[in-house]
Amino acid sequence: MKLIRLFAAAATCAIALAGLGACSSERGGTGTGGTGGASASDTLVGIAMPTKSLERWNRDGSHLEEILKGKGYQTSLQYADNKVDQQITQIENMITQGANILVVASIDGTALGPVLQKAANAGIKVIAYDRLINATENVDYYVTFDNYKVGQLQGEYIKQQVASMTPPVYLEPFAGSPDDNNAKYFFSGAWDVLLPLVEDGTLEVRSGKAPKANDEWQSIGILGWSSDDAQAEMENRINSFYSDGTKVDVVLSPNDSLALGIAQALEGSGYTPGSDYPLLTGQDCDKANIKNVIAGKQAMDVLKNTELEAEQTALMIDQIVSGQQVDINDTTTYDNGVKVVPTYLLAPRTVTKDTVKEVLVDSGYYTASDIGLE
Repeated sequence: MKLIRLFAAAATCAIALAGLGACSSERGGTGTGGTGGASASDTLVGIAMPTKSLERWNRDGSHLEEILKGKGYQTSLQYADNKVDQQITQIENMITQGANILVVASIDGTALGPVLQKAANAGIKVIAYDRLINATENVDYYVTFDNYKVGQLQGEYIKQQVASMTPPVYLEPFAGSPDDNNAKYFFSGAWDVLLPLVEDGTLEVRSGKAPKANDEWQSIGILGWSSDDAQAEMENRINSFYSDGTKVDVVLSPNDSLALGIAQALEGSGYTPGSDYPLLTGQDCDKANIKNVIAGKQAMDVLKNTELEAEQTALMIDQIVSGQQVDINDTTTYDNGVKVVPTYLLAPRTVTKDTVKEVLVDSGYYTASDIGLE
């Protein structure tokens, strides 16, 4: 952590909320010491989630709140309907309520600097959840999955499958919301695998929407991860570039909400599951998408077990409150433009039709009836 953070931490000790007790100093090893001396029952944790419109955020928020309440913490869980101003207002309200720790899954990773300065002034620790918070010194920890690896898993799956196809194989790539910091990692992980295949002619992007480098990913991004916008974009590409009867072979979708829209566009254009149906990727293992995997409408998904993410976040909160070292395993990757944020990375996992039961049902993540296996 930069020296400026040490000075800021020292300064905010004087005004830290009584519930967290005295500030501890920076420590080496695997993480940073928390602010010990409090009990769970004296600690209010504010949880700011981006939206209830996506299944995964409902799971994240409710599971984290359930764990924390089970440990005796007070909680304030808020969803912001994917509206940045609403999320800022919710965080301000949590600060006013006396929150001791904030867990924030940001909508816009660059918009929270001013409100997090207010949090820092009040001595509140901030954990960025799943999405990195950028352009501010006032984020203490980050817990997430290895989002570059998510993209790699998608790219490697496509590469393995197209190895048995006769080129050119027609690919249409999509990227996530331009205001979501994670989206660039998803795309980069996949594109580092796939761009060489585009350049050597193995894969051909008929629409021309093939970024020449990773940093051009926003040019094909779908704002707000909108299923409807992804559907409209896929319909436009099919109508504009495949009207001669040529079939799309592969669609790189970074997550499940986009994959749902793309699958709708494919169905509306006459594609049916079978040997000629495009390989379609996804991420999050939402129930509707896993049902599509089973039905042959989506080739693979990537599981980010959000229960593990919530459990790791709760553990970090325990460590902060008790003054222990906070577990982190990455101190180099996640530079938010002001600081490298100490991070705990979790591992994602590929799911296909053949492994749905093993990965999702046998593990207890879903019941068989949840995803239509009974």
